[in-house]
Amino acid sequence: MLLRKIVLTATVVAALLVPATAATAAPDRPATTTAAAATTTTTAAAGNPVIVVGGLIGLSIAYEPIAARLRADGHRVFVYQLPGLGVGDIRDSARAFSGFVDQVRSATGASRVDLVTHSEGGLVSRWYVKFLGGADAVGRYVSLGTPQQGTYVANILRVVGLGSCAGIVACQQMTIGSSFLADLNAGDDTPGALRWTTIRTWQDELVRPVDNATLADGATNVLIQGACPLRAVGHLGLVLDGTAYSVVRQALRGETIRPNCFAV
Repeated sequence: MLLRKIVLTATVVAALLVPATAATAAPDRPATTTAAAATTTTTAAAGNPVIVVGGLIGLSIAYEPIAARLRADGHRVFVYQLPGLGVGDIRDSARAFSGFVDQVRSATGASRVDLVTHSEGGLVSRWYVKFLGGADAVGRYVSLGTPQQGTYVANILRVVGLGSCAGIVACQQMTIGSSFLADLNAGDDTPGALRWTTIRTWQDELVRPVDNATLADGATNVLIQGACPLRAVGHLGLVLDGTAYSVVRQALRGETIRPNCFAV
């Protein structure tokens, strides 16, 4: 069953690569929210702007549902689509992301931003924080299904005849034991004064083992089924699920994490 999912995922990735790359947002400006639109007058808007950081092959439109929830809660929201849809070197994506954060801070006048990241976007953001000065520009980091310690789904693509991640550099970097992850996780994996939160789900098809989506060194690691054992949420579903969003909301507000098992 897992192999079938891997083959299906690889097929979808291959189908999306060529037509979707042209739609990549320019990395030097906010992708979906202008500075004028972001300056709301709601109470929460006084807090840090929130950047939703997409994952591999993640078109910005796929993150509009969670962006809409954040806006409804009063946040100034920007969506960042990874350059080239994230198939290239994650370190290059992080450098581009650094410029994007500077643009958001300039547009909003904020000294710090909060990050809500999905999948590869969480690794891009962590590289920015750890190696590119982002620790001084980020207040809160929340990841959804990010392979913080790698995933054997990336490793096993070789077994099904797709070579080393079908040549996708970012996939190679997300394999368990990659030099990229060794550098990223060496020493303190949650540097700076940020508040770090990770969210994971047992039904994640792409992050295996599931606990590889966690961080150490003081991070708050939330397993959806730890509080809501009957809640079924997949990898892509993490950006749509109400229970997952209830954790995002609480993390951004600095509240005690109590997942709402009945949220829609």
